[in-house]
Amino acid sequence: MGESLFRKPGALKVAMVAGEASGDLLGAYLIDAIKARHPEVEFAGIGGPRMLARGFHSMVPQERLAVRGYLEVLSRLPELLGIRRRLKNALLLERPDVFIGVDAPDFNLGLEKSLKSGGLATVHYVSPSVWAWRPERVAKIGESVSRMLCLFPMEPPLYEKYGVPVSFVGHPLASEIAIVPDKAAMRRELGLAQTVPVFALLPGSRVSELDFMMPVYLAAARLLLQTYPDAQFLVPLATRATMDRFDALLTEHKAWDLPLRKLIGHAQMAMIASDVVLVTSGTATLEVALTKRPMVISYKLSAFTYWLVKRKIKLPWVGLPNILAGRAVVPELLQGEATPQKLAAELIRIYQDAAYQAEVVAEFTRLHLALKQDTASLAADAVLEVAGCSKSV
Repeated sequence: MGESLFRKPGALKVAMVAGEASGDLLGAYLIDAIKARHPEVEFAGIGGPRMLARGFHSMVPQERLAVRGYLEVLSRLPELLGIRRRLKNALLLERPDVFIGVDAPDFNLGLEKSLKSGGLATVHYVSPSVWAWRPERVAKIGESVSRMLCLFPMEPPLYEKYGVPVSFVGHPLASEIAIVPDKAAMRRELGLAQTVPVFALLPGSRVSELDFMMPVYLAAARLLLQTYPDAQFLVPLATRATMDRFDALLTEHKAWDLPLRKLIGHAQMAMIASDVVLVTSGTATLEVALTKRPMVISYKLSAFTYWLVKRKIKLPWVGLPNILAGRAVVPELLQGEATPQKLAAELIRIYQDAAYQAEVVAEFTRLHLALKQDTASLAADAVLEVAGCSKSV
């Protein structure tokens, strides 16, 4: 690896790993909050563009960790294990004041266990989905973390039961997004007519997700145009890799004629400006809920990976809005159900049902208020406490 990760003698040293776009966002907010308390602080590890913009030193590009599914991980396993081993050795040598694993539990929890065994303080930011399958995993997680930071209020009791130090910090998106987003203003900003049907297509933040989801979404968009010839489609893409892959898929599926507007990032703008969102299951579903937009949640995996996941999950839903509400607020069309015909039919049904849309807005507003905390500040205070630092300069 060569050069040191940390280069400022005497500074507070904070190591972090954020494995994908949602973790990059959480990490960036946390960096800002820690800097507000300790301006002389240095951050290093693995992070994305938002973290890099704040002076974060990343050992490898974040995209090298962004894989999904058992088969996909197996094909990349030697590389991933090599990255983790090199980072572990560097951190045990350089001894940061605290390590923060932001989500990415498959990568981070094993790393955290090694670091904690080596005498380093470790924080895991975003609980794995222990409420969805195998809650007994919490005891093993306790071997890896000095503190767990939870985004959802139903999570801390699970950790307290096993004696694992835990803090509820809320979700940062709940503070960032307005309780009543202004769709009309957002359409004006994007140059969209107020009266045309607008659908946001969110295929995911990973190239592999685009490969699974975008062909289906493109076909669904073509079907929607048969009902709404003036419809517009917004497609926010998080990274250069996903933008390049999206363009390649448009060519492959002969879809350049579709009225698609590609946005570089700006997922929230696409959500707020839309009437209905078609979204790949993941953190983005919560973001859609916080923008108060009705949605259809979809997901496709390789057949083998889906079989394994299906056996593990104990809840009847995969989408965070439905899990947090405890009921099926929005439809989920997964795997074999995720056909262009069924997706288009659900999007049309929702677009035409004003009463249902109002019900969704009311439910998502309740959810928003429950999650709205000063998340970054609470997380920073917990991190600094674990690091043995004061909470202010």
